[in-house]
Amino acid sequence: MNKEIYLIKGLADEDYAAFNSRIAGLIEYVTETAQPKGITYTITDQAPPPMSIIPFSRQKIAAISVYKDHTNPANSFIDADGFYGAYRVTEALPVSFTKEWIDGQPTPGVCLLTLFSKKNNIDHPTFIDRWHNSHTPLSLRYHPLWNYNRNVVDEYLTTNDAAFHGIVEEQVRERRDLLNPFRFFGNPLVIIPRMIHVYLDTKSFIDYPTMETFLAKAYVVRSK
Repeated sequence: MNKEIYLIKGLADEDYAAFNSRIAGLIEYVTETAQPKGITYTITDQAPPPMSIIPFSRQKIAAISVYKDHTNPANSFIDADGFYGAYRVTEALPVSFTKEWIDGQPTPGVCLLTLFSKKNNIDHPTFIDRWHNSHTPLSLRYHPLWNYNRNVVDEYLTTNDAAFHGIVEEQVRERRDLLNPFRFFGNPLVIIPRMIHVYLDTKSFIDYPTMETFLAKAYVVRSK
């Protein structure tokens, strides 16, 4: 099954309610007209906290995942105001939740959406190896992740796409699991060395200035 991710950012004069309503309308239209095999999305539905150990972007964004049997792009997303990128990806789920709620309801907890590019001085195989075989196990060991959706960008679908190589959605059961550093990284005896370890490991394969992180809410619109 083919998977594509579409990124759409909020407009300067658009508040969170208006942005969420616009994105929900676009997704409803594509779901009804294109009949994808599955469609999910994560979206910034409120401002991140003013202070956090995670450098959350204060921009509004939606990452819309479309699963289908064909490769025709979803032009309604590409033509949308605030379009930021469209990508064909390879998805992996190193850990995944068991869905016990109906389609359309918000997924419990919150999501850390991260967009990033490869470090310039390493080749692509090294990037993948460090990401998959070092950073993924590290994240699963240190953080209380309930769902980890890892996407390698295989192809850019337009000439205007932001040049990301990876898109990751890390979901936790409760908001405090992400925003409380002692819940996200561990107790006072281990938190500092774990934070340093994660930072150094991240910098070994990611071009750090390109990384964008967002506090988001997740939705399964149509289960694949």
